[in-house]
Amino acid sequence: MSQDSQLLLHHIQSAKDGKQISFNYLLNTFWNPVYFFQLKRVKDEYEAEEITIQTFSKAFDRIETFDEQYNFQTWLIQISKNIHVDLLRKKNASIRSQTTTEADDTVYKIADDNPSPEDKLITEQNLAQLLRFIKQLKPHYQEVINLRYFQELSYKEIALTLGESINNVKVKLMRAKKLLSEIITDQKK
Repeated sequence: MSQDSQLLLHHIQSAKDGKQISFNYLLNTFWNPVYFFQLKRVKDEYEAEEITIQTFSKAFDRIETFDEQYNFQTWLIQISKNIHVDLLRKKNASIRSQTTTEADDTVYKIADDNPSPEDKLITEQNLAQLLRFIKQLKPHYQEVINLRYFQELSYKEIALTLGESINNVKVKLMRAKKLLSEIITDQKK
């Protein structure tokens, strides 16, 4: 087993134990393959990004079901395909999506208590500079950062505000923090 395979296996097992750093590792490692797979299919950046967010949300919610004998990226791509097919069915059938109380009833596995390296980098910035950096993000990432850090809403409150699941909000925030930390790091060079 290669060193990369061992590292991946370690992070999958740690994610199953609810370790935030491992969720971040998996998101950062597999975001581009899933996103670009969907971008080829839907040919729309926003839609590809939304499907990718939903993919990671669903994968993280069901991480304990992943069998380590299989390829993790293939598993994510399959989840992504299923989400896309479901979205197409809903569009074609003109079914209005209904909100469920499942988000309130389910205990989510994505941990969020400990500040990540991105959190630390973000909080070190002065406010005016930080706002300039945030404006470089896509609008839906700006919104989730604003709701979490400036309006100080809980994940549940953000989910209600955006009409999304709590897991989607957590994945969106992880992605937004990653992109924001990259912007901050690039500006410091």
